[in-house]
Amino acid sequence: MEAINVLSKFLRMRPNVFSYMGTKDKRAITVQEIAVLKVTAERLSHLNKCLNNFKLGNFCYKKHPLKLGELQGNHCGTEEQVQQAMTSLRETGFINYYGMQRFGTTAVPKHQTRPGAEKGYLVKCREEWAQSQDPEAALKKLSVKHCVEGQLLRGLSMYVKKNIITAFAMIPRNNRLMYIHSYQSFMWNTMVSRRIEAFGVKAVEGDLVLREGTAFVLSAAEAETHSIQDVMMPLPGFEVIYPTHHVGKGYREMLSADNLDIDNMRHRVRDYSLAGAYRRILIKPSDVSWEVINYEDPRVSLVHTDVEKLEDQPPPVFNKEGKYRALRMEFSLPPSTYATMAIREVLKMDTSIKNQTQLNTTWLN
Repeated sequence: MEAINVLSKFLRMRPNVFSYMGTKDKRAITVQEIAVLKVTAERLSHLNKCLNNFKLGNFCYKKHPLKLGELQGNHCGTEEQVQQAMTSLRETGFINYYGMQRFGTTAVPKHQTRPGAEKGYLVKCREEWAQSQDPEAALKKLSVKHCVEGQLLRGLSMYVKKNIITAFAMIPRNNRLMYIHSYQSFMWNTMVSRRIEAFGVKAVEGDLVLREGTAFVLSAAEAETHSIQDVMMPLPGFEVIYPTHHVGKGYREMLSADNLDIDNMRHRVRDYSLAGAYRRILIKPSDVSWEVINYEDPRVSLVHTDVEKLEDQPPPVFNKEGKYRALRMEFSLPPSTYATMAIREVLKMDTSIKNQTQLNTTWLN
């Protein structure tokens, strides 16, 4: 999207004149087809003199725009590159990010409780609330009354807007906790990205490590005797300490931006008190193995499932000359670690909600 915005600026055109089949990872070397309405190849070629970080080429003229979801897959490199990526996963590990399933699969992720849902009845509900501030009137705009928004509005209508805590309790407890944990996870992911960007994959002064369950801050001398495998980053809360280097100060800044006080994470309602926790920055999977498979029929399973084994069904047979290629991998992970993040590290795939939805749609079609 940044590239589209840059091109729009140089061409003095709106971004919506461009069409494409999906978004690409920001931190990757990628190639993608993009279409633009009524612009000559010569004009686009001249832009290369002004562009940084990306180039335009392979121009051709077509009668139709590109559409989201038309992208059929990524070229994940040669077999040698796959071997290098899997060896790195086994020997070095991957950044222990919380996976996208932690944040939900709807238009409004669980950590972002702000306007943005695309469903029409929610738009009407928000408009009514903005105009009248009447929870009962807004509730009438919802065709689905048992959604989270409906439960909250019902609580507001019952307990009046001043009693927000009681009104919020109308949302089932597991849902409420999910939003809280998602926010902590989002902050952890953000701060770990900053930490890796600032210091790389080595222990440094100010990092945290655990000794018999207690967190300690590393001195410069101690950092020399520890590896990144030992380093922890905290989820925000009242029972944790924070790194003492400049990245650690980012916790206070990020919480303050959301009107939260890092020094007062307790709440009179226990469910909303954030104790915090520590999480390893890097995880090394165990029992790592992999195989590159060529196959012909995309509808045939590439794994011999436990159900098939119980039913004495034979394992799948693959065509070594098949036109499709897959990477079949096996590994073991500790609890609260996300296989999707390990797979992303190997395949360099986009795990955004938008892209995953497009992949699901393409597969189902």
